[in-house]
Amino acid sequence: MKQFVFSLVALAAALAASAQSGYKLVNTFHVASPGGWDYALCDAANNRLYLSHATQVNILNATTGDSVGVITGTTGVHGIAVVHDLGKGYTSNGKLNAVTVFDLKSGKIQGQISVGKNPDWIMYDEASKRVITSNHSGGDISLIDPSKDQVVATISLDGAKLETIASDGAGKLFVNAEDKNEIVVVDLAAQKVVAHWPLGAEGPTGLAIDVKNKRLFATCEKELVVVDATNGHVVTKVPIGAGTDGTVFDVDNKLILTANGEGTITAVKQVSKDEYKVVETIQTKRGAKTITINQATHTIYLPTADFEALPAGATAGTRPKIKDGTFQVLVLKK
Repeated sequence: MKQFVFSLVALAAALAASAQSGYKLVNTFHVASPGGWDYALCDAANNRLYLSHATQVNILNATTGDSVGVITGTTGVHGIAVVHDLGKGYTSNGKLNAVTVFDLKSGKIQGQISVGKNPDWIMYDEASKRVITSNHSGGDISLIDPSKDQVVATISLDGAKLETIASDGAGKLFVNAEDKNEIVVVDLAAQKVVAHWPLGAEGPTGLAIDVKNKRLFATCEKELVVVDATNGHVVTKVPIGAGTDGTVFDVDNKLILTANGEGTITAVKQVSKDEYKVVETIQTKRGAKTITINQATHTIYLPTADFEALPAGATAGTRPKIKDGTFQVLVLKK
């Protein structure tokens, strides 16, 4: 009987261990510059970590956290994209209604491109060879030809407030419409909207895609919504932490990791293409609401800072002030 009980205990321990995501905090990169932040980008090919930060982009060595450059003049910067074939990078500058072009090796600015109002998310779509911005306040997306550094198309998304974009790599874009609680589907070849998919959840911001299984992962307020990328059917909803603004899909480990501004990551296991379960809530820090991943090393990065305490009697929704000089990146690895 004792041996049997011991075996059950051992089995329970093994099952508990297997239910964890495996991601642990391994480092914190401290960045000495002021201001707020939004998206980060890990460029695994060049071992670079790009951090949007107020009026500039900080470039770090993705392994050591050492500074290797700063791109200035990117007022209201939200995101960064890279085009390796051309050796160029792009930043979306929300307050300038523009995209800055820079050299990947030197970080030197090569020019600016006017886009829509308040460009937010920015990405490079390998299939179409286009740099794409979601213009949050403009309700449209801009398509840039990086070989010419010119806007070649502007596609209206009916005035929605736009957030993250995902691509299926086969000519379709999926765009989170934060105010309309839906995903807008864009046909790149036709350069038009072809569908509106309601999510049944509030405020979609982060978006990731499982290209193989054709599943979209939209982070909404306290919910991860899994959507069939072929027809917009909501497959399931999974509870997550509050204040999310970004998510990534760890392809090899079949994990969706949502960055929650409350100070957690919700790790959701893809059991099958239609079954998902929370396996761990990982403690991070308040404000760590965006996330980027190195798929090869299974390393994730979350920018945040330290905050001052709210004054007595502060009204609901009041944001605490960032403590000067505390901007940092949390580094977690599996």
